[in-house]
Amino acid sequence: MATATSISAAGGSTGRRYGPRHRWIVLAVGVGAQGSFAAMFAGIPVTGIAMRADYHLSIGQLGLALACLGLGVAVSDIVWGLLTDRYGDRRVLLIGLTSTGGLLALMAAAVTPGDGAGVAALAACLLAAGALGGSVNGASGRAVMTWFADGERGLAMSIRQTAIPAGGSLGVAVLPWLAHSYGFRAVYAFPAVLCLIAAAATWRWLPTSDAPPPAATGDVGRSPLARWDVWRVALASALLTVPQFAVLSFTAIFLHDDKGQGAALAGVTILIAQIGGGAARIWTGRRTDRRGNRGAYLRGIGALTGVAMAAAAVLTQAPTPITVAALALGGLLANSWHGVAYTEIAALAGPARAGTALGLEGTTVFGAAFLTPLLIPVVLTVASWEAVWALAAAAALLAIPLVPRPRAVTAR
Repeated sequence: MATATSISAAGGSTGRRYGPRHRWIVLAVGVGAQGSFAAMFAGIPVTGIAMRADYHLSIGQLGLALACLGLGVAVSDIVWGLLTDRYGDRRVLLIGLTSTGGLLALMAAAVTPGDGAGVAALAACLLAAGALGGSVNGASGRAVMTWFADGERGLAMSIRQTAIPAGGSLGVAVLPWLAHSYGFRAVYAFPAVLCLIAAAATWRWLPTSDAPPPAATGDVGRSPLARWDVWRVALASALLTVPQFAVLSFTAIFLHDDKGQGAALAGVTILIAQIGGGAARIWTGRRTDRRGNRGAYLRGIGALTGVAMAAAAVLTQAPTPITVAALALGGLLANSWHGVAYTEIAALAGPARAGTALGLEGTTVFGAAFLTPLLIPVVLTVASWEAVWALAAAAALLAIPLVPRPRAVTAR
């Protein structure tokens, strides 16, 4: 169990002591930061039908614009991780959340269809939003890793990662409705407010440490960027991201174009995947804390996700409720592995290097999030929706052999 230590107060004054229970407040701040970014990151793609119509985009242009969110995170996450290890979680979170909220406010004011914004301006702003918002991945994760001891990290990191489907579910539920009822000014203003609230909570409750946080013990060790076992976890996570973002980004388009359904059914499907995946993250985080089998869990979820997405491919032309059920199950499974994977890669690196390792994880995960929306329109051009879901299944199955076995995990 972590013990209390004397560290700086959130506002910069010194001498205030924080006991072990403060780690749960730190976790709550991390959840808020991650959730505010996730509301934007998951919610904006589900406005795809309205975005395509209001901005007058082709499906290829829509895929490019949505992919820029993931690209922004992918190109910036390692940098944010290195900065977090160098300057601390609080500074990076404050800079990232404030700048993301400001950019979204600017988009609400000047980058809407009513302002005459086209695909170039939209894609550039979404790229910047991803790059700035990606700061929360390594910074909030490092805060959790340093404040929680090893026997609680899986649970704590899984709770933090559950903020992604929870915040994403909020975005999925609210942003399409805002787009339909009030337009894209409201779509961008809503996550802007969330990011600024999260920044205020960070300022108030996340301490600035003059000494290491309670659980941050151990030597610095070799850079995670030079270790193959760390890279294997990151690459396996990237492959598991493909089915997640295939479901997240294109379920609405698939149900609209192929099944003649509106955005409501797509929203329900994605909500099931997000909420169910979030619950699974917490359960597996606690379970793997007790059993220490994070690698075995990641291999198992790769197999189950592959089977579920293969079923979605086979059932593409089945009655809509059956197809939707297969997609919801595949999406749920594809949303359930994150807490365990992020814990594993951060534990491999150690608390002092956790920001860099989590930055690498974010780079590969969001790199896959960038490539997936670009690849799917190409697959649709030359093949069909069956091929799209089959590709998602193949990616999940390819992740299985990449996850390190126990000997590879413990080797330095």
